[in-house]
Amino acid sequence: MAKKFKRSYRFALRTSLYQSIILGALMGAYMFFDLNFSFLLLGSFIILSYLFSFFIIQYRVERFIYRRIKKIYDDVSLLDSKTLNPSQVTTDMSTLTREVEKFAEDKKIEIESLKVREAYRKEFMGNVSHELKTPLFTVQGYILTLLDGAYKDKAVRKKYLMRASKGVERLIYIVRDLDMITKLEVGDLHLNHEKFNIIELIQGAFDLLEMKAAKKNITLTFDMEYEKPIMVSADKDRIQQVLSNLIVNSIKYGKKGGTTEISIENLIKNKVIVRVTDNGEGIEKENIPRLFERFYRVDKSGSRKEGGSGLGLSIVKHILEAHGEKIYVESVYGVGSEFSFTLEKSKESAVDPLSTKTS
Repeated sequence: MAKKFKRSYRFALRTSLYQSIILGALMGAYMFFDLNFSFLLLGSFIILSYLFSFFIIQYRVERFIYRRIKKIYDDVSLLDSKTLNPSQVTTDMSTLTREVEKFAEDKKIEIESLKVREAYRKEFMGNVSHELKTPLFTVQGYILTLLDGAYKDKAVRKKYLMRASKGVERLIYIVRDLDMITKLEVGDLHLNHEKFNIIELIQGAFDLLEMKAAKKNITLTFDMEYEKPIMVSADKDRIQQVLSNLIVNSIKYGKKGGTTEISIENLIKNKVIVRVTDNGEGIEKENIPRLFERFYRVDKSGSRKEGGSGLGLSIVKHILEAHGEKIYVESVYGVGSEFSFTLEKSKESAVDPLSTKTS
């Protein structure tokens, strides 16, 4: 037989052979001195002893190894004992060793993954706590001041109530964004796909954020004049949120007197790519991989002064992924940043308005 005996079988065969030889020698000596010596009887005895010993030893070895190894599995809780079966454990120790090493390696990887998740969870909880703590303490401070007697002064009362109201609005803003990102992550947010003009949507975002940009003297503009509409298919409200978040982000980190420019280009036959480019402070290379994490801030002190929930880019990423689209970021520190994302063109677009665009 080409297939080699497994180790436990080899052990049982050798042990049975040794035992049979010893018993045969003793039996032969006894028969010789009793003058009843018979090669046939002696041979039969040796063969029966060998077979009987083999089956007894093999069975006991299998049971012994299986029980001992299974006890180790159960005690250490390293492996799932349900994955064991007698043939795996008891008939090939080299296979068992490989399986134990494989399971141990898998558990090591799992433990490392859990450590990373735990570190992320702690960081996330710390960020949530910090984001909620500031407006909560602000609201509490103004209310306690009013309760201590400041409410009697009408001017102070109105001022403090307005400031407390702003704190509550910030809390609502954070909770709303957390609720949205949770729905996006679990796929519980319904997308209402429709056809719309992306140029018109961008212009609407410019109009809404014009005053915010004016405070830093930042110009919101297209890279060129788009005379014809560019029709895309997506959830209009969600894409408007994507555009607003990216434009707000460019204003937040833009330099005074700078520019936020948006361009639309053909990517492939049925896709366009929208680019939001600014000449602001840029992003350091080591921060780019973490930009889309919840509450991650490149400049923690500066961004908190500017407000926001710290969830804007994370929401952008999840909205686009829910559409089956991608978002990209390129940035040079001290020069500026470019965020770009893809959208599907409407199938009913008759003439491609980007075909005549010059670079």
